[in-house]
Amino acid sequence: MDCPACGSPVTLEVGPDRPLSTSVSDAVLAAEEDEQIEVTRDCWDCGWHETRALRVTSIDTTAGDETAVERAALIDEITDELASIESVGTLEETLAAIRQQRATDPTTTDTDNATE
Repeated sequence: MDCPACGSPVTLEVGPDRPLSTSVSDAVLAAEEDEQIEVTRDCWDCGWHETRALRVTSIDTTAGDETAVERAALIDEITDELASIESVGTLEETLAAIRQQRATDPTTTDTDNATE
């Protein structure tokens, strides 16, 4: 982030009562309802300073989707395996096998084919 006054880099601090290394996103996720979070930006070159206060008015949380988490983990694992294959021929064969499986799998929907 650059200083709006002189263009130099600025420091960002989140408070109150938080370690200097706390990020804004970590502070928001750790906040309680009706808590105020102060974010201070300072330019050490020209002296520009700004403090903003955020108030958490409500917190809505939802439970994670187990299927989505499992699917994301499998996609990561598949991606890692594919990245380790150096043979273009093997990758082409793998892609052809995946496409053939999807074409014959009755659980595949039309939306899955739209990305090909």
